[in-house]
Amino acid sequence: MTTETAAPYRRERARSAEDANELVGPPVLEQGFKVRALRDVRNDGTYPGRPVGDFLIREGDVGYVISVGTYLQMYYIYAVDFYEKRVVVGMRARELEVVDARCNDPQ
Repeated sequence: MTTETAAPYRRERARSAEDANELVGPPVLEQGFKVRALRDVRNDGTYPGRPVGDFLIREGDVGYVISVGTYLQMYYIYAVDFYEKRVVVGMRARELEVVDARCNDPQ
């Protein structure tokens, strides 16, 4: 049996020795940025009311950054409201791409 068939999906480690501390600089994203998910996100058991392993969002889903927080005193975590899915998910900048950084600027 190979590793590929043993696990239905791959879990990423939250922290590794080669990770740099992101908090030494400003956040990459700001509140109000329109972003697109670069990967699928499944419920790891921390999202209430949904079964473990259930897809919360899919790659390509679009949402808005509603707040910026930190995790493990090393990483910025962006709370993203995926309004069409009616779900708010915490994600890292590397899991997102900016669609429109100026969508909330005055016209």
